[in-house]
This record gives sequence, C-alpha cells and structure tokens, in this order.
Amino acid sequence: MKHAVQVTILGQQYTVRSSASPDEVERVAEFVNRQVAEVAASKAVDTLNTAVLALMNIGGAYLRLQDAMAVDQQGEERLQRLLQRLECDCPKDPER
Repeated sequence: MKHAVQVTILGQQYTVRSSASPDEVERVAEFVNRQVAEVAASKAVDTLNTAVLALMNIGGAYLRLQDAMAVDQQGEERLQRLLQRLECDCPKDPER
C-alpha cells in the first residue's frame, strides 16, 4: 500500500507517494537535507548546483558501498571454494 508523505527538501515541500513506511520516507528526506546542508556550508552555490553536488556525494558513497559488498561476496565465495578443497583433500578421521 502506498502512503503519501509530505517532506521538505531544500525548502521546497514535496508529496512523496511510496510503499515505504512514512518513517522511512522522512528518514530519507532528513538524510538528503543533511547532505545538501553539508555541500551548501562548504560552497556558495545555487540550489541546483548544491543538489547536484549532494547527489554526487551520495552516489559516490553508494558505489563505494556496492564495491565493498562485491569484495565481501568474492571473499566469501573464495573461502567456500577453499573449504571445499580442504574437505576433498583432507582424509576423513575414521574415529568420527
């Protein structure tokens, strides 16, 4: 079920329709506002440029997280292959 949630980003009010909970939508809006405020504090740029720079920061963080998850997944797969090799190469203990 979709909810309509009113949020304010960059001083502009938006109605967001989402299947996410209203709390989650508000949490995302707060995150976006923090990112925008961080960019706006460091540079005197217009609203569009502020939003684009904030999106670049968020996008970069997202892609770094994806890369880290891919490395973790590759490491997990490698460990599984090593475990399989050990199980195949090591003789079974007859007393077990």
